[in-house]
Amino acid sequence: MSTPDLNLLVTLDVLLTEGSVARAARRLRLSPSAMSRALARLRDSTGDPLLVRAGRGLVPTPRALELRERVRQLVQDGQAVLRPAEKLDLKQLVRTFTMRTSDGFVETFGPQLLVRLAEEAPGVRLCFLHKPDKDSTPLRDGSVDLETGVVGASTGPEVRIQALFRDRLVGVVRLAHPLSQVQITPALYASGLHIGSSRRRLDKGPIDEALNALGLEREVVTHVGGFSTALALARATDLIATVPERHTAGLRAGLHSFALPLAMPELTVSMQWHPRLDADAAHRWLRGIVRQVCITAS
Repeated sequence: MSTPDLNLLVTLDVLLTEGSVARAARRLRLSPSAMSRALARLRDSTGDPLLVRAGRGLVPTPRALELRERVRQLVQDGQAVLRPAEKLDLKQLVRTFTMRTSDGFVETFGPQLLVRLAEEAPGVRLCFLHKPDKDSTPLRDGSVDLETGVVGASTGPEVRIQALFRDRLVGVVRLAHPLSQVQITPALYASGLHIGSSRRRLDKGPIDEALNALGLEREVVTHVGGFSTALALARATDLIATVPERHTAGLRAGLHSFALPLAMPELTVSMQWHPRLDADAAHRWLRGIVRQVCITAS
């Protein structure tokens, strides 16, 4: 079965509206002969004469009358699809976005994000989803609209990325910890008992490599899956947690934090989304809000 020429829908709409081949030709800027050929193709496609001679004019057949409103709606819908999106009305916008991110990001930036959304677009809901890995599948399948984090090797090559801020690792201990009263040296840092915080349990990481380069080694006595858990343990024990500074600003209240006495690269925290949402006006607005909140919270 051949594919129908959908351009004929526009021609049929104009013919049925004008009831005249000549007037329809002028409206579509075609010659009368070209319009007559188009009408012949429409008759072949529908199996109906559509317009028949009545005196000096043409009148629609019952089939044409049946099609008239349907064709008009199809043409209007097609025009709406192909025209640029209308300006976003935030006060009327009703939509739910899902953001996959860390607990620390929600703790630090979530409250201000929710306040901004409530002020600008009260019909928008933002749901935070825990991020257990860097797999880009949720962005691809549409179950997640936006996520934040450090870009990893498993991030899909098609994913759009925009840096939000830089972060650095800091050491954290309880206020009465012996390390809270002294200047931290690499040897002192290495001599304590440590909490490993990683989604994947790694025997060695960048911190261990930096210590090994100085001839030092730390003892990691327990592993946890997130920074909030690591800080909870540090708050109640003499263990040392090492966490991103900005991501955990709120979580570290009531604890002693210190700069790592090691040459460690900064972390770039980025926003990530699928390219199908690039031009979506509401999604662009949300990305702008996230950027602004991250800047003002610095």
